[in-house]
Amino acid sequence: MPSTRYLYLTRHAEAHPDESTLTTAGRQQATLLGQRLRDVPLTTIHHSPLPRATETADLIADALPDVRLHPTIVAGDYIPYVPQRDELPPTSADTFLDFLAQSTPEDHRLGALLAPQALTHFTGPTPGAAPVHELVITHNFLIAWLVRDALDAPPWRWLTLNHCNAALTVIRYTPDRPASVLLYNDMQHLPTTLQWTGFPPDLLFHA
Repeated sequence: MPSTRYLYLTRHAEAHPDESTLTTAGRQQATLLGQRLRDVPLTTIHHSPLPRATETADLIADALPDVRLHPTIVAGDYIPYVPQRDELPPTSADTFLDFLAQSTPEDHRLGALLAPQALTHFTGPTPGAAPVHELVITHNFLIAWLVRDALDAPPWRWLTLNHCNAALTVIRYTPDRPASVLLYNDMQHLPTTLQWTGFPPDLLFHA
């Protein structure tokens, strides 16, 4: 009989513009997130193989020495879905399509291959008798894709979600019930000076 899966999602911590390594602030973000997760019974940390996500995973794992790291391209940085114009609201279709045009056909092909795999690997109840808690350290677009799926929103709606660096989202998948988003973009483990990195400038908000 399947059991409940708790899926913890975070975007990699703040990286330098060339995305090769984390900034000093990013390293602090990752360390603080690891400390927040110390009491969570995590079994696995899945992470993107890209350097900024791998470094984030290593820093988080320092606080979770008994949890194994599992790099996977399925948690990588890719365009999960490219909508047709008639799927989009007429008032915003041009904006979304112009944004997607900045990526290549190969990017779109890769996303079409990996996005369904992400749903297969990371979502839904899990086999076994006990609940499972898993962390995925990934990128903005995949978090948006998984949250959109949990809410049964149309595929194109991933384009409307943004996630801060090292913030925490939690989705619960219980047998015979719809998925439930328990937390989204939660930053309570970060001081104000480390919050809201990763958002476009026009979306910044300081409480």
